[in-house]
Amino acid sequence: MEPQKIILYPLMGEKATFIREKDNKLTFVVDKGANKSQIKEAVEELYKVRVVQVNTMKTMKGVKKAHVKLSSEDSAEEVSSHFGVL
Repeated sequence: MEPQKIILYPLMGEKATFIREKDNKLTFVVDKGANKSQIKEAVEELYKVRVVQVNTMKTMKGVKKAHVKLSSEDSAEEVSSHFGVL
């Protein structure tokens, strides 16, 4: 599956911002059929960062979210500024 089809869009809400600042994590809405390894590869390819951990969850509305923890060498704040979150 192509990275653009796995990562649908970044989340910019208050909780996503708090997680980004506190834990160096980015939050995305992802394809429902994507697994953690596919999400990791897609984020690494699209944003040229190293991913340490991926946590996923499905909301009550049926949307799948992924919290992606970046390595200490990469800044979630810097990456998010490139796709217009800040």
